[in-house]
Amino acid sequence: MPVAASAIYFLNLRGDVLINRLYRDDVGGNMVDAFRLHIMQTKELGTCPVRQIGGCSFFYMRISNVYIVIVVSSNANVACAFKFVVEAVNLFKSYFGGAFDEDAIRNNFVLIYELLDEIMDFGYPQNLSPEILKLYITQEGVRSPFSSKQPTDRPVPNATLQVTGAVGWRREGLVYKKNEVFLDIVESVNLLMSSKGSVLRCDVTGKILMKCFLSGMPDLKLGLNDKIGLEKESEIKARPTKSGKTIELDDVTFHQCVNLTRFNSEKTVSFVPPDGEFELMKYRITEGVNLPFRVLPTIKELGRTRMEVNVKVKSVFGAKMFALGVVIKIPVPKQTAKTSMQVTSGRAKYNASMDCLLWKIRKFPGQTESTLSAEVELISTIAEKKSWTRPPIQMEFQVPMFTASGLRVRFLKVWEKSGYNTVEWVRYITKAGSYEIRC
Repeated sequence: MPVAASAIYFLNLRGDVLINRLYRDDVGGNMVDAFRLHIMQTKELGTCPVRQIGGCSFFYMRISNVYIVIVVSSNANVACAFKFVVEAVNLFKSYFGGAFDEDAIRNNFVLIYELLDEIMDFGYPQNLSPEILKLYITQEGVRSPFSSKQPTDRPVPNATLQVTGAVGWRREGLVYKKNEVFLDIVESVNLLMSSKGSVLRCDVTGKILMKCFLSGMPDLKLGLNDKIGLEKESEIKARPTKSGKTIELDDVTFHQCVNLTRFNSEKTVSFVPPDGEFELMKYRITEGVNLPFRVLPTIKELGRTRMEVNVKVKSVFGAKMFALGVVIKIPVPKQTAKTSMQVTSGRAKYNASMDCLLWKIRKFPGQTESTLSAEVELISTIAEKKSWTRPPIQMEFQVPMFTASGLRVRFLKVWEKSGYNTVEWVRYITKAGSYEIRC
């Protein structure tokens, strides 16, 4: 069951109603007073985003200096309600030039009421795509003077067909002089490693971002080196597939443009892409992760006032690759008075506000190692010294053309009835998510 919202309210931080819309008559007009009295005035806004008062449920979210509150009187889908709020805010931002706050709402009352009537009908969410709604709600919002976005929307005929058609995320009649597709695979590595180098927890979260500048209504087909897809392909072709390393994708979610029926039957990612930039899919990998860095720390406490810190960092990726913006944060006690450091590459300094040795390496080549050696002097105190908890070492980095999961694009095929030529660009980027090493 979807949301079935009875009412939606937009409130400022004082609790004043900026704008509201009642979709059903099963709640009274004083619902906002109940929210203001039982939630806002009791300062329980940060405890839980879902509250029940009487026979009604309140789902609320704060965006900038505005609270958006959905009131329901039945058992509704909470996740769908919050998804609706996020998509609605993105829609408003697209009309207001990227801003959504109290001033933007006050400057666009008429436009917001018109959009609320379109995106929710009798409490049920409808189409929230900015590309489609702008086809027939052509009024431009009052934009913030600080917004750098300029209106670039082009009026497209036959809006009714676009809204009711199967491909609602792409409009017809698009023409480009040069047809290009840009595909980025961006991964974040989450790691917790012991001081001896053994992996305690590791996973990779990734997403495939696309930017399409294609004419007409193209049909794209993306092939990855995932194990299930390759096995299905070999069954269809009745011959083994030479693919090299394969990986297993977990928790895969797709953009609405992907043909899920074809994916379930053939395990191929087929889709008619939206125009411009969008997120094609997200995934997670927990097995067979290729760690880009190994960190081996050695910290010795010499008495009450001295410490020796030695950290060795080794890059495990290919020798022809390199990492950019490498930052290693090595924790030290709060009572640190003086430090002296030596590094084989980069620069290091003591950061008193963060209680750490901050080691920065602008460019870190693959299959190399760098070391830091430091002597730390601590303030001598008469009081009994508390044991130091030793927070983990943290790393930040970005490695172009490398994927920790091993994911690779085997092919990207573009078919369009006019038969034009297409230029495809593929890029891989691996970043540090939560990359921590115990010391």
